[in-house]
Amino acid sequence: MGNVNLLPVFLGALAFFVVGALWYGVLFGKPWRELNGFTDDMIKAGPRPGQNPTWLIMLLAFLFELLISLMLGHNIARTNPPPHVIMMMAVGFGATIMTPALGINYLFQMRPGKLFAIDAAYLIVGMAAMGGVFVAFS
Repeated sequence: MGNVNLLPVFLGALAFFVVGALWYGVLFGKPWRELNGFTDDMIKAGPRPGQNPTWLIMLLAFLFELLISLMLGHNIARTNPPPHVIMMMAVGFGATIMTPALGINYLFQMRPGKLFAIDAAYLIVGMAAMGGVFVAFS
């Protein structure tokens, strides 16, 4: 895989995770929950039988973000780009790969456009945060 620096890989995933906590917490938590049909009572009650527990959801989300960060780190290690290109790669992944994939999924699920906007913007901003970590280590 080349000389991937694992510290920015881990910290990049952590930055993405923190953006998610803010995004789906204080910034867009209420409209996101409403658009997904979650009520306050449902949130307070926690997962129903057969649903994943919150700790597992958070762990898996972080592991997926770690995989994304590892791929970005691999591309950076293979090409040794300047900082502005690192940011172009990170934001580009979010805007031109992750967001369209999400959009296709949402189209077939007939999900609301507002929900797509919240989730797609999160992917782009999260990737920008991840890219910022890689730039700091470049």
